[in-house]
Amino acid sequence: MRYFLSLGSNLGNRRACLAGALAALKKARVKVLRSSSLYRTQPFGYSAQPWFYNQVVEVSTALEPADLLALIKTVEKGLGRRPARRNRPRTIDIDILLAEERVFSTRQLTVPHPRMAKRNFVLVPLLEIAPTAIHPVLKEKISDLRKRSPDKSAVIRIPDKGGRTSSKEARQP
Repeated sequence: MRYFLSLGSNLGNRRACLAGALAALKKARVKVLRSSSLYRTQPFGYSAQPWFYNQVVEVSTALEPADLLALIKTVEKGLGRRPARRNRPRTIDIDILLAEERVFSTRQLTVPHPRMAKRNFVLVPLLEIAPTAIHPVLKEKISDLRKRSPDKSAVIRIPDKGGRTSSKEARQP
């Protein structure tokens, strides 16, 4: 099954936290198909905290959504995430945005992510790697959601180590 995941970090070495999360997912047999650039983003909801690094990745795995969520929680804990209120500082935050065209909701997980269409820190990196993807509930392209987003917070692309700012295909081992 293919998923789009959002990764974010605003504590510690943010770049290393995102890289560590991707490495842990790969080790658990989650294949990264595409990854967006890294973005430096303004905190959403609670502004008295460090800015985030955010990224969106497209992955493939045999895991069902509930099992992927359990893996994500294990990865987050392994990278030092502690329970906290929503929109507070964290070493790592990984959210399932989309699971193919599936729509479902449980107590622990709602897909598509219920707030993704209103958050630039999700829409901008998702737009980079999947501009024609369709939100399965709203029936709109990601590019159209971004145009209509009410979020005015800053989302700044971080150049890669070579100074480039373009997206790239994830390297496969």
